Amino acid sequence: MADSALETYLNDHLAGAMFGSDLAEQLRARTEETELGELMASLAAQIEEDRQSLIGLMERMGISQSPVKQATTWLAEKASRVKLGGMTADETGLSLFTALETLTLGVAGKRALWTALRAVEGEHPELGADELDVLISRAESQQQLLERERVEAGRAALGADARR
Repeated sequence: MADSALETYLNDHLAGAMFGSDLAEQLRARTEETELGELMASLAAQIEEDRQSLIGLMERMGISQSPVKQATTWLAEKASRVKLGGMTADETGLSLFTALETLTLGVAGKRALWTALRAVEGEHPELGADELDVLISRAESQQQLLERERVEAGRAALGADARR
Protein backbone atom coordinates (compact mmCIF):
# COMPACT_ATOMS: atom_id res chain seq x y z
CA MET A 1 0.00 0.00 0.00
CA ALA A 2 1.44 3.34 -0.99
CA ASP A 3 1.41 6.00 1.72
CA SER A 4 -1.23 8.05 -0.12
CA ALA A 5 -3.39 4.93 -0.46
CA LEU A 6 -2.95 4.18 3.25
CA GLU A 7 -3.81 7.78 4.15
CA THR A 8 -6.98 7.66 2.03
CA TYR A 9 -7.94 4.25 3.40
CA LEU A 10 -7.50 5.27 7.02
CA ASN A 11 -9.37 8.55 6.53
CA ASP A 12 -12.25 6.70 4.88
CA HIS A 13 -12.43 4.35 7.85
CA LEU A 14 -12.12 7.23 10.30
CA ALA A 15 -15.16 8.83 8.65
CA GLY A 16 -17.02 5.55 9.01
CA ALA A 17 -15.89 5.25 12.61
CA MET A 18 -17.28 8.69 13.37
CA PHE A 19 -20.61 7.70 11.83
CA GLY A 20 -20.62 4.38 13.69
CA SER A 21 -19.79 5.95 17.02
CA ASP A 22 -22.59 8.49 16.63
CA LEU A 23 -25.06 5.79 15.53
CA ALA A 24 -24.15 3.55 18.48
CA GLU A 25 -24.74 6.48 20.81
CA GLN A 26 -28.11 7.19 19.14
CA LEU A 27 -29.12 3.56 19.64
CA ARG A 28 -27.99 3.68 23.27
CA ALA A 29 -30.07 6.78 23.92
CA ARG A 30 -33.16 5.40 22.13
CA THR A 31 -33.09 2.11 24.03
CA GLU A 32 -32.23 3.29 27.55
CA GLU A 33 -33.57 1.19 30.39
CA THR A 34 -33.94 -1.92 28.19
CA GLU A 35 -31.72 -4.96 27.71
CA LEU A 36 -30.70 -3.60 24.32
CA GLY A 37 -29.94 -0.25 25.98
CA GLU A 38 -27.55 -1.94 28.40
CA LEU A 39 -25.81 -3.73 25.55
CA MET A 40 -25.64 -0.53 23.50
CA ALA A 41 -24.12 1.38 26.43
CA SER A 42 -21.25 -1.08 26.44
CA LEU A 43 -20.94 -1.27 22.64
CA ALA A 44 -21.15 2.51 22.16
CA ALA A 45 -18.25 2.97 24.57
CA GLN A 46 -16.21 0.26 22.81
CA ILE A 47 -16.94 1.68 19.35
CA GLU A 48 -15.79 5.12 20.51
CA GLU A 49 -12.64 3.54 21.99
CA ASP A 50 -11.98 1.87 18.63
CA ARG A 51 -12.37 5.24 16.88
CA GLN A 52 -9.86 6.72 19.31
CA SER A 53 -7.52 3.79 18.60
CA LEU A 54 -7.71 4.58 14.90
CA ILE A 55 -6.97 8.25 15.56
CA GLY A 56 -3.97 7.27 17.70
CA LEU A 57 -2.71 4.90 15.05
CA MET A 58 -2.99 7.63 12.41
CA GLU A 59 -1.10 10.05 14.66
CA ARG A 60 1.70 7.51 15.22
CA MET A 61 1.96 7.10 11.45
CA GLY A 62 1.98 10.85 10.83
CA ILE A 63 -1.31 10.72 8.89
CA SER A 64 -3.53 13.76 9.30
CA GLN A 65 -7.31 13.66 9.48
CA SER A 66 -9.19 14.86 6.41
CA PRO A 67 -11.44 17.75 7.47
CA VAL A 68 -13.53 17.35 4.30
CA LYS A 69 -14.30 13.68 5.05
CA GLN A 70 -15.05 14.49 8.68
CA ALA A 71 -17.47 17.30 7.71
CA THR A 72 -19.17 15.14 5.09
CA THR A 73 -19.61 12.34 7.61
CA TRP A 74 -21.01 14.75 10.18
CA LEU A 75 -23.65 15.87 7.68
CA ALA A 76 -24.47 12.29 6.69
CA GLU A 77 -24.89 11.29 10.32
CA LYS A 78 -27.27 14.18 10.96
CA ALA A 79 -29.30 13.23 7.87
CA SER A 80 -29.43 9.60 9.00
CA ARG A 81 -31.23 10.64 12.18
CA VAL A 82 -34.33 11.32 10.07
CA LYS A 83 -34.17 7.94 8.32
CA LEU A 84 -33.23 5.92 11.40
CA GLY A 85 -35.31 7.95 13.84
CA GLY A 86 -38.66 6.25 13.20
CA MET A 87 -41.08 9.02 12.35
CA THR A 88 -44.23 7.09 13.37
CA ALA A 89 -45.02 4.23 15.72
CA ASP A 90 -45.36 1.90 12.71
CA GLU A 91 -41.83 2.75 11.61
CA THR A 92 -40.19 2.34 15.02
CA GLY A 93 -39.46 -1.38 14.62
CA LEU A 94 -38.16 -0.94 11.09
CA SER A 95 -36.10 2.04 12.20
CA LEU A 96 -34.45 0.03 14.99
CA PHE A 97 -33.79 -2.87 12.63
CA THR A 98 -32.27 -0.55 10.01
CA ALA A 99 -30.07 1.17 12.59
CA LEU A 100 -28.83 -2.16 13.98
CA GLU A 101 -28.18 -3.46 10.48
CA THR A 102 -26.24 -0.33 9.57
CA LEU A 103 -24.15 -0.59 12.73
CA THR A 104 -23.55 -4.33 12.18
CA LEU A 105 -22.26 -3.62 8.67
CA GLY A 106 -20.07 -0.84 10.02
CA VAL A 107 -18.49 -3.15 12.59
CA ALA A 108 -17.86 -5.69 9.82
CA GLY A 109 -16.06 -2.93 7.90
CA LYS A 110 -14.04 -2.04 10.98
CA ARG A 111 -12.99 -5.66 11.36
CA ALA A 112 -11.93 -5.63 7.69
CA LEU A 113 -9.84 -2.50 8.39
CA TRP A 114 -7.99 -4.08 11.31
CA THR A 115 -7.45 -7.29 9.31
CA ALA A 116 -6.07 -5.39 6.31
CA LEU A 117 -3.72 -3.42 8.56
CA ARG A 118 -2.61 -6.64 10.25
CA ALA A 119 -1.65 -7.98 6.80
CA VAL A 120 0.71 -5.01 6.19
CA GLU A 121 1.89 -4.57 9.77
CA GLY A 122 5.38 -5.78 8.86
CA GLU A 123 5.78 -2.81 6.51
CA HIS A 124 4.48 -0.32 9.08
CA PRO A 125 5.91 -1.14 12.52
CA GLU A 126 3.94 1.66 14.16
CA LEU A 127 0.77 -0.39 13.60
CA GLY A 128 1.58 -2.93 16.32
CA ALA A 129 0.50 -6.52 15.73
CA ASP A 130 -0.64 -7.12 19.31
CA GLU A 131 -2.91 -4.05 19.30
CA LEU A 132 -4.38 -5.06 15.94
CA ASP A 133 -5.05 -8.60 17.19
CA VAL A 134 -6.98 -7.17 20.15
CA LEU A 135 -8.94 -4.83 17.86
CA ILE A 136 -9.79 -7.68 15.47
CA SER A 137 -11.00 -9.85 18.34
CA ARG A 138 -13.09 -7.04 19.79
CA ALA A 139 -14.68 -6.29 16.40
CA GLU A 140 -15.57 -9.98 16.02
CA SER A 141 -17.23 -9.96 19.44
CA GLN A 142 -19.11 -6.74 18.68
CA GLN A 143 -20.28 -8.16 15.37
CA GLN A 144 -21.65 -11.32 17.02
CA LEU A 145 -23.57 -9.33 19.64
CA LEU A 146 -24.98 -6.92 17.08
CA GLU A 147 -25.94 -9.71 14.69
CA ARG A 148 -28.02 -11.38 17.40
CA GLU A 149 -29.85 -8.10 18.09
CA ARG A 150 -30.21 -7.32 14.37
CA VAL A 151 -31.86 -10.67 13.66
CA GLU A 152 -34.27 -10.23 16.59
CA ALA A 153 -35.15 -6.69 15.49
CA GLY A 154 -35.64 -7.93 11.92
CA ARG A 155 -37.97 -10.66 13.13
CA ALA A 156 -40.02 -8.06 15.02
CA ALA A 157 -40.03 -5.52 12.17
CA LEU A 158 -40.51 -7.83 9.21
CA GLY A 159 -42.23 -10.91 10.65
CA ALA A 160 -45.91 -11.81 10.77
CA ASP A 161 -46.46 -9.94 14.05
CA ALA A 162 -45.29 -6.71 12.41
CA ARG A 163 -48.06 -6.91 9.78
CA ARG A 164 -50.92 -6.93 12.32
